[in-house]
Amino acid sequence: MQNGYYQTTGAMVTQFNRLDVITNNLANLNTAGYKRQDVVIADFERIFKETRDILPLRNHTRDAAKFVNRTIDRVPNINDVYTDFGAGGMKMTNNSLDIALTKDNSFLLVDTPQGVMLTKNGALSLDEDGFLVTKDGYRILSSDYATQDANQRGIQIPQNVQLTIDQDGNVYADEAQISRLFVAGVKELKDLQRQGDNLFRLENLDDMRDLPNSSSIAQGYIQISNVNAVREMVNLIETNRLVGTYQKVMATHMNELNQEAISKLAQVRV
Repeated sequence: MQNGYYQTTGAMVTQFNRLDVITNNLANLNTAGYKRQDVVIADFERIFKETRDILPLRNHTRDAAKFVNRTIDRVPNINDVYTDFGAGGMKMTNNSLDIALTKDNSFLLVDTPQGVMLTKNGALSLDEDGFLVTKDGYRILSSDYATQDANQRGIQIPQNVQLTIDQDGNVYADEAQISRLFVAGVKELKDLQRQGDNLFRLENLDDMRDLPNSSSIAQGYIQISNVNAVREMVNLIETNRLVGTYQKVMATHMNELNQEAISKLAQVRV
């Protein structure tokens, strides 16, 4: 059994998975409100040591097996994929339907077929019924959405009015307030589960609260992606080089080492 070969294979697969995360970040470089992802790489032995105290299973591995499998246990794995919620830059659009959420811990609430979710993308528009919606057509929810009819909840803007949204999310039509955005503050950002590129699910909606005085809305701006193109390109090059290195190691194991082993074992000694 060539432990080194399997260890290198596992490491290369890990880099392929990291490559998927990096390329997705680069693909969303110009997506408003996008939050970059990154990975935490660890090996199985470290992950096991950190979690075995909370696992319901005992360690029944024999000492001899531990020695044999030690090399395999050190294979790198992606331990976690996390989201960087740091604020991106602000871009002025002068579009009254564009709003930027300037604080890391503030989100818009949207109504989707899969339930209520959160988003940072404030590039909004109006649907055919005059409701504020995201670019995907999901309605933006108001602070009183819980009391509205499930089929009609949202923020409907009258036609031919001047739309104003202040820093706290109050919505005005020709200076008359008609609604207020639900500006969601989340207790723990790590509890958010990513759904696609720009939506986040919170398993327990009680873990968020409405922020009536958030001072986090800027109308006429959008918050651009927080992806740093130079940093991601450096990560991309680094990952590609690692994959190339692992390929060379695998080729060495399969060709040179195996060939040498076969030639030596085939020798007949007299």
